[in-house]
Amino acid sequence: METILDPNKQAPAGGGAAIIKDGDSKSFMKDVVEASREVPVLVDFWATWCGPCKQLTPALEKVVTAAQGRVRLVKIDIDQNRALVQQLSQMGLPLQSVPTVVAFWQGQIADLFQGALPESELKKFIEALLKVAGGQMPAADLLAEAKAAVEEGDHQGALELFAALAQAEPENAEALAGLARCLIALEQEDQALAVIENAPEKIRNHAEITAVRSTLELAAEGRRARERTAEFESRLAADPDDHQARIDLAVALNAMEDRDGAASALLEAIKRDRAWNDEAARKQLLKFFEAWGPMDPATVKARRGLSTFLFR
Repeated sequence: METILDPNKQAPAGGGAAIIKDGDSKSFMKDVVEASREVPVLVDFWATWCGPCKQLTPALEKVVTAAQGRVRLVKIDIDQNRALVQQLSQMGLPLQSVPTVVAFWQGQIADLFQGALPESELKKFIEALLKVAGGQMPAADLLAEAKAAVEEGDHQGALELFAALAQAEPENAEALAGLARCLIALEQEDQALAVIENAPEKIRNHAEITAVRSTLELAAEGRRARERTAEFESRLAADPDDHQARIDLAVALNAMEDRDGAASALLEAIKRDRAWNDEAARKQLLKFFEAWGPMDPATVKARRGLSTFLFR
């Protein structure tokens, strides 16, 4: 039998190979070792009598298909390929139990796992493998492209990209949050709220989702408060310790995109009476932080200001 890992063997020219196929001892060299010099190749060792294999293989096929050719999958029935299994076992591969999935890259074994991993873990495994190979999943490319469109102010273009990603990966919190934020930017808040409210239970409390929810809540509060800005300012002029008026003014300022002004108003309220109404000013400021994001300049600046009150 031909030596399996032959460093002198070169990858075949050309492409067009099937992303998922069944393999055997005859095709192993071509479909796995040589093919892995072009793209990472996963080998799923399974058996007809293996219950966990019936759970793993469909999930594995789904994730590999989503990779759109950036990784391939070869499925090998261990009972039909005992000589191959024996040779690989002599190389130290733990093929006595199935399912076992072995990743090949550049003709060498790059990683492996045993047992039926959930789909989320399979994604992480393949993402790590692609990273070693200098690539990433198409979803990562799509997400980066969508974020770039947002940076360029192309919210409609970003919306379409986020929507495509959300359709492909319904539990991708960044995709759903990005979609909702684009809808907000396009003044379609009702649709944005529907996106967030219909988020899968698994990601409903994800930081990206809760941040958009806070943004929508603040926008609604801000519209109401903005109409009364003059009233709040008048109340504060008459009584600088009218903490509710100061908090309401902060909400209005935030609605008018004056984040620094909103944060300053709340910091002043905290400075005057931190404990007022169960620390209402501090809690409102934290809600702003959640909606703005941890790296927003206004968040960073206000968080420094808040720390001077909390740790003095």
